[in-house]
Amino acid sequence: MSFEIKIPLFEGPFDLMLFFIERDELDIYDIPISKITNDFLDYLHHLERMEIEVASEFILFAATLMKIKSRMLLPRPELNEEGEEIDPREELIRNLLEYKKYKSVIQDLASLESDRQAKEKRGNIAAELKSLHKIDDVDAEMQHVDLYKLLKVFQKCMAKMAARSEETKHTVIQYPYTIEQQKDFVLEKISFKKQVPFSDFIEYKPDKIFVIYTFLAILELLQLSEVTIVIGEGYNNFWVEKTEPIAAA
Repeated sequence: MSFEIKIPLFEGPFDLMLFFIERDELDIYDIPISKITNDFLDYLHHLERMEIEVASEFILFAATLMKIKSRMLLPRPELNEEGEEIDPREELIRNLLEYKKYKSVIQDLASLESDRQAKEKRGNIAAELKSLHKIDDVDAEMQHVDLYKLLKVFQKCMAKMAARSEETKHTVIQYPYTIEQQKDFVLEKISFKKQVPFSDFIEYKPDKIFVIYTFLAILELLQLSEVTIVIGEGYNNFWVEKTEPIAAA
């Protein structure tokens, strides 16, 4: 038997922080940084266990909380120019208050928008009835129809039918290269020299598709640790070099 666990998702790290503060009825001006950091990290671990991608802003915020926590554990407090002790949580508290203020305004605006969308705009009833009467009055419309207008409408209809009858054709081109072939090609070239500049591969066959496949093959060989690249300083080129096998200890 499997159990499904659902946890709330928040729009940002400040939103999550306000949730913890309101849930535990904490004083926003005296945040227990150790507890709030542990709660924040537990939430991120839950997201990772559920294979939910954690946004970079949450990771950055967690690092900031741990930095504040470490500063508060230092035996010597930091002092400002007046000799007063600096609270490491000061900037965090100021940002939370600003976020809370803007969040409340956004919630009020969202409520007003919802109420406005639920209402139907009143129009000019006389104008609406007149337009409806024109749509239904077929005799009045026919009075303004002449042979020229009918021909124009007929031409438009025929043009649409002709365009619709033309089938769209897609041509698939089979390129004469594969990544595996280009990997063998690269390994063969670097077997004769210690280093081969990438420009040599381009000069061998200056074809756009050939160069792309060769470059992708070099990247895959680099990932497989079969080759390495050496980048020259001040020159727009790099050299491909075969990786020497590591001797067993």
